[in-house]
Amino acid sequence: MSKVEIVGPRQLLGETLSLVRKKGNLHIEPSAVGFVDDIHKREIHSLLPDEKALFEKIFLQELENKLNNLFQCLPGETFRESFLSPRPIIDTVSRTLDDHLAMCQALCEKREAIQHDLLEFSGYKVFLATVSTLLDKIQLTPDLDYIGITLKDEKSVDILKGSLNCLADASCELLTIASEDGALVGLIAATKDSSGDIRSLLSQKKMPEFTFPESIQNMTFVRKVEYLQGQIQESEANLQAVDTNLAQFAQRWGPMYKAALAWVREQLSIIQASAFSFETAMCFFIYGWMPAEKVASLSGALQKNFAGRVVLEEIDIRTEDLERVPVVLQNPQYFKPFENFTRLLPLPSYTSYDPTLFIGLFFPLFFGLILGDTGYGLILLFLSSLATRLVRKNPLFQDGARILRFCSLYAIVFGFLYGEFFGDFGHTVLGMKPVFIDRQKNIIPMLYFAMAIGLAHVTLGLALGFVSALRRHTKKEALVKLLHIIFIFLIVALIITFIGFFPELLTRPLIISILILCPLLLFSGGLLAPLELLKNIGNIISYARIMAIGLTSVLLANIANQLSGLTGDIILGLIVGGIIHLIGITIGVFSSSIHSLRLHYVEFFDKFIELGGRKYRPFSSNQKNEAEKDIPQQDSEPHDKLHGSPNK
Repeated sequence: MSKVEIVGPRQLLGETLSLVRKKGNLHIEPSAVGFVDDIHKREIHSLLPDEKALFEKIFLQELENKLNNLFQCLPGETFRESFLSPRPIIDTVSRTLDDHLAMCQALCEKREAIQHDLLEFSGYKVFLATVSTLLDKIQLTPDLDYIGITLKDEKSVDILKGSLNCLADASCELLTIASEDGALVGLIAATKDSSGDIRSLLSQKKMPEFTFPESIQNMTFVRKVEYLQGQIQESEANLQAVDTNLAQFAQRWGPMYKAALAWVREQLSIIQASAFSFETAMCFFIYGWMPAEKVASLSGALQKNFAGRVVLEEIDIRTEDLERVPVVLQNPQYFKPFENFTRLLPLPSYTSYDPTLFIGLFFPLFFGLILGDTGYGLILLFLSSLATRLVRKNPLFQDGARILRFCSLYAIVFGFLYGEFFGDFGHTVLGMKPVFIDRQKNIIPMLYFAMAIGLAHVTLGLALGFVSALRRHTKKEALVKLLHIIFIFLIVALIITFIGFFPELLTRPLIISILILCPLLLFSGGLLAPLELLKNIGNIISYARIMAIGLTSVLLANIANQLSGLTGDIILGLIVGGIIHLIGITIGVFSSSIHSLRLHYVEFFDKFIELGGRKYRPFSSNQKNEAEKDIPQQDSEPHDKLHGSPNK
């Protein structure tokens, strides 16, 4: 990351900011601290907008609101590019916009009213379409009364037929037909003197007559059907006409107004950015940060567009600037999905490390160590590959599927090393034997192995913390980290001598070394340093969860195999075993993920990561609406680059 200063004549500030916005690499710094020395502080001051600039901002904000309201009414379609520049005709656009906005809002209100009517008619539409089919099948006469009903199923039809006495003497007729939604629609044609008794019967049988709107109750049944069908058709035609008008308007005027909105937003963002600029009587100054590899490109663009009148200069990054340098996560493709875990934490500082690299290396490793079953790993590999293909539009889901794929590969490898394939199924049926260790039987060796992993992981964190402290020139902190590493190895060596792996002759020198280093630890780290040391030792012990949770997983798989065999039936055994194995896989995935993350967040990261970094947010035209955002934002380099030379 480079620290830069852009200088030029005051009248070129707007054009310069426009160019900087198009390049999209400069993080504008709103403060002159670290950029302007004490000698020049009186000459350089923040740029204050004049009355003309304030009125222009108000005008543009009102215009932006109107344009946003206009596009809310227009159909969501991709507009063609307009080759008409809004700048010369912005006053004309402002005048025509009021009339167009009023027209479109009126059309939108009309569309909402029509949609409301259609929503009310939606409860009648299916019935009307179905009953019209029945009306076409009978001969309509004014002497008959018609009753429409809806029935649940054929059983209801049989009950109704058995209750209608008029069917026997042909004084009434019952027709039924299935509707689109699966219900049965019935139509009863009866003489007017018997229709009242039929309605009473329907009420008693809890088969009420289909109800129409209150406003048309005086109409005949046939007239009600025709009237409502006509209303629905008219509303649908009106809705189509409104949509057509809006689509035609969008096709004709949308490109121009879209270009105008983009131009307005650009001007507002430039006005906003100018508030973070500085000036003297003749010149403007823009301070900020940008990736070192992008400096030459921006400098060349300024030289080309302004013929040397606007220049960019790199400034040395001093020690006091390191806390203010913005940062961003930038990693190789393999590590990209693991950035989702890193984003759960605040950004690391510029002088710290990007934790994504370490999560990408160790999270799948710990996952495989805990789950460690080749059969489970193959299932997870298949599911992750399937999920990657089926759900392509969700980036977060895609990242999760990729992480699961990496973890499943480690589970397959460690399952082979443990000799596990769906628990002991691989050993008893397939003849698999553990290549590395049988964690079902060798619990204590597996515990030692897990603790050794913890020792290596925690020591790595302390070593990174030592290097980070040296870069920040905090020598006492670096010494404390180094002493913690030495103490941990001395204590571990002492414990090993007590167990009998090392000669007893080493016991006294180890104890003497610990006693000699204790005052130095207290001097460099204070009274809390021993407690911090105990915490680090406790962190190492915490890695025993790799053994414990992994053992739980394999025991559950063995129980599934045993219960499957006790059923005495192949099909039933497969079902029982499959269900328990499915539960085991689910629990295994969640427990392995949660505890692997815990080992990073709690036991590892606090050894070396310094949080509180500023996010890199370049002044860019790619931002949706920079006028509503703060210009000062954060850094854009991989953390491995962030630890390079301050002058990079």
